[in-house]
Amino acid sequence: MNKMTVRNLSLKGKRVLMRVDFNVPMANGIVTDDKRIKAALPTIQYVLDQGASLILMSHLGRPKGAGFDPEFSLKAAAEALAKLLGKPVQMAPDCIGPEVEGMVRALKPGDVLMLENTRFHKGEEKNDLDLARQMAALGDVFVNDAFGSAHRAHSSTEGVARFLPAVSGFLMEQELEYLGRAIENPAHPYVAILGGAKVSDKIAVIENLLTRCDTLIIGGGMANTFLAAKGYNMQDSLVETGSVETALAIMTKSGDRLMLPVDVVAADRFDAEAASRIVNPDNVPAGWRVLDIGPKSIAQFGEVLKSARLVVWNGPMGVFEFPKFAEGTFAIARLLATVGATTVIGGGDSASAVKKAGVAGQMTHVSTGGGASLEFLEGRVLPGVAALNDDK
Repeated sequence: MNKMTVRNLSLKGKRVLMRVDFNVPMANGIVTDDKRIKAALPTIQYVLDQGASLILMSHLGRPKGAGFDPEFSLKAAAEALAKLLGKPVQMAPDCIGPEVEGMVRALKPGDVLMLENTRFHKGEEKNDLDLARQMAALGDVFVNDAFGSAHRAHSSTEGVARFLPAVSGFLMEQELEYLGRAIENPAHPYVAILGGAKVSDKIAVIENLLTRCDTLIIGGGMANTFLAAKGYNMQDSLVETGSVETALAIMTKSGDRLMLPVDVVAADRFDAEAASRIVNPDNVPAGWRVLDIGPKSIAQFGEVLKSARLVVWNGPMGVFEFPKFAEGTFAIARLLATVGATTVIGGGDSASAVKKAGVAGQMTHVSTGGGASLEFLEGRVLPGVAALNDDK
């Protein structure tokens, strides 16, 4: 996917309007995880080094769109960024309006201004073009480095790009490069791993990946639905009854390219301290539920992963939030750290899993966008990406 990047533009003396994803966790007005802020640093530093002034915009949480709400202010994110950059980051009272315009006019090359939460305006999520036009008027060029929001056609992601030269930042470029390998001319053997709770959420991903990968491994709650489709009594396990027929059709079509757990960890209740035992899928005790994959499954999946040249993973193998039922997920993470393949990790729970397993740094790419990466793997066109100028 060839899109222009920030490298394609002459930035000296320009005002760069940059969409970042600073939707970060906070507690008591302090950022508790600055991973997303750090992910934007290479593009931010590049823009400043080129002699431009920088205007940053982002959303945070889900305010009601009725104006300023201190609970969802980006002030703490601006302070965290200032510490990382080692220089001041001014905080605007809004993302549009005369006061903000005055602050922008006063910027000198190398200055950084953080706009207030774009979702304080109702029009943001409706992709209101008047709001987008007012945002665009703040900059000379638009850089989108917020892959995590690229699947949303909002004023600050898609709308602004209609009024300014629009290019990707380095993070966006990296996301498109590595996730693109899963869709366009992937290396083989290509293994995809899908987990998480619901089959219905990932039917389009399964169908799209099955046209491209050599092996598709399914774990997590999703696997229960497939195992039920094979005729096993999954007892009190999470099973999407409405997706059983779909699962059966997918298995019939995919043949031996689809791998399911051959053993599972069952629990007598959904609880971190539940009694558990390893059983075959056709022998789940009455009233029990499956919360993880078993050691035989880990071994079988591992054999396939050892020969892979490309692995894409989206979704945990079990309820990894409970330490007792995290081994399947963490074992897969540790395996991926050793296989020598290009390893692309979808955002959300998968990114959290490799971090908790202590191997995030050994993955080729860990996506910053959960929903965006999932839609990309479905083969959908992401509005925030489509809006960027093509590199011809």
